[in-house]
Amino acid sequence: MPEATFRFYGPLNDFLPRRKRQRAQRHTFPARASVKDRIEALGVPHPEVDLILVDGQPVGFNRLLFGGERVSVYPKFCRLEAPGPPLRPPLPRPPTFVLDGHLGQLATYLRMLGFDTEYHNHAADAVLARKAAAGRVLLTRDRGLLKRGEVVHGYYVRQTSPRLQLVEVVDRFDLAPLVRPFTRCLACNSSLQPASPEEVADRVPPAVLQEYRQFVRCPDCDGVFWAGSHYDRMQRLVDEVLASAGGAGMPQVQSS
Repeated sequence: MPEATFRFYGPLNDFLPRRKRQRAQRHTFPARASVKDRIEALGVPHPEVDLILVDGQPVGFNRLLFGGERVSVYPKFCRLEAPGPPLRPPLPRPPTFVLDGHLGQLATYLRMLGFDTEYHNHAADAVLARKAAAGRVLLTRDRGLLKRGEVVHGYYVRQTSPRLQLVEVVDRFDLAPLVRPFTRCLACNSSLQPASPEEVADRVPPAVLQEYRQFVRCPDCDGVFWAGSHYDRMQRLVDEVLASAGGAGMPQVQSS
């Protein structure tokens, strides 16, 4: 069978067995295999890849391999200044997200920062992949889901603590300049709207009406919110996340 030499750079090595990290490796494959299929066969989901060089030339995911090639694969932050077509359409700003069932608290935190974030605890992989195909960034801890061909933009979340996951995602997608805290419903993801005390008088305790004059409400689930003690706690979290993003480093995927 044909054989090519692959070299993965930066955090893409997280997806490789330890003995194969940070070094060139030979890989045999069926005739006329695409470079995308071979990258994923070696363990790296395609949404994690931002640049592929075959014998020094940038190529797309559909480039066929015939044997004898040297393939260099780079993640986003290792992007080289090399000519060639991008591997995927540009990411919209601000990005919108869809999260798998393992990342419920992260979904709540992203909504807290103001980002459009879809999350359903029991959503099927096919549903999540379709939403990713429609333009959302898929965040997951399921490598198989991230390898689905429909996924355009996606990311394997390395951290397990929700707060550290939030720092990781804010850093990875450069979200800090786009943060608009407390503008989205944490429960249903809808944009919040200002409400007068008179509009919410039958929805909040009388003591709250006496102490607070500014309210917001969700037009979909009809929740009402004000800047109580919970607001102070969330504001501290927002401040901590924005202070940490950019300096937390990239945690590694656990690989055999």
